[in-house]
Amino acid sequence: MKLLRVGTPGAERPALLDPEGILRDLSGVVPDVDGTLLADEAALGRVRAAAESGELPALDATGLRIGPPLARIGKIVCIGLNYHDHARETGAEPPPEPVVFFKAADTVVGPYDTVLVPRRSAKTDWEVELAVVIGRTARYLESAEAGLAHVAGYAVAHDVSEREFQLERGGTWDKGKNCETFNPLGPWLVTADEVGDPQGLSLKLWVNGELKQDGTTAEQIFPVGEVVRYVSQFMTLYPGDVINTGTPAGVALGAPEPKPYLRAGDVVELEISGLGRQRQEFKDA
Repeated sequence: MKLLRVGTPGAERPALLDPEGILRDLSGVVPDVDGTLLADEAALGRVRAAAESGELPALDATGLRIGPPLARIGKIVCIGLNYHDHARETGAEPPPEPVVFFKAADTVVGPYDTVLVPRRSAKTDWEVELAVVIGRTARYLESAEAGLAHVAGYAVAHDVSEREFQLERGGTWDKGKNCETFNPLGPWLVTADEVGDPQGLSLKLWVNGELKQDGTTAEQIFPVGEVVRYVSQFMTLYPGDVINTGTPAGVALGAPEPKPYLRAGDVVELEISGLGRQRQEFKDA
C-alpha cells in the first residue's frame, strides 16, 4: 500500500494512493498514519480491506498539499557514510561500524514544502536517502533478517545538511542536520510488502534540472536489515520511528571547488524507485 497524509500543516488527514493513481480518503477508516496504526495489524487489515473494496471516497488532488506521510514521529535516527561511493567521493574510509546521529522530528516537512537555507549558511547541501519506518518495537535484535521483519515501510527522505555547521563548528554533526525544514519526507509511506528487497532501489537527485546523484541501495555499506539490528543494540526502536539510511555519491561536499552549495531560488527534485518523487524550492530563512 501507498499511505500518505494530505492537507494543511497540522491538519493533515490520512489517504491512500490506489493502483490507478487515484487519491482515496482514509479518514473514515483510521484517524491517521502513525506508529499506532503501523503496530496494529487489525487496523492495517481494515485499511487493506477498504482499499480492495474500491469504495473509499476519491479525493480531488487539485491544489491539495501532500504532507509528511507519517505523523507523530518518535525519533529520526540517521546513518552517516553508508554508501561506498559516497565515502570515496568525500575521501573517507568506510566506517567499521555504522555512524549514528539524530535529526529532531520537527525537522520533517512535506515532500513539496519550501526548504529554508539557514541564516549565515554558506554550505547547505543535498542528500537523497531511503527512510525506513519501524512497525514493531525493536530491541537487541539478533539478525539482519529480524531487522527487516521490524520494518513497516519505506519513504523518500531528503537529509538536507549544512556542512560548515556540521563539520567546521566543533562538536557533533547535529548542528548541521537539525535546521528548520531539513527533512522533507514522502510523498508516500510504501509498505514493506510492496517494496520487497530494499537493496535494489535506485536513488536520484537533481538540482535546477541537473542530475547530481544517481545511485543504488546496493552500494550501502550496511544494508537495511543490518542497520535496524545494529541500532537496536543501543536504543529501543518503536513503531513510528524513522531511520535515514545514508546517501550515495554526488553531494556538493564531494564536488571540486567551487562546490555548488544550495542558495535561495534553487530547486531540488529527488526520487527513489517505487517510493515517489519530491520537489522543493529553497528560500532564505
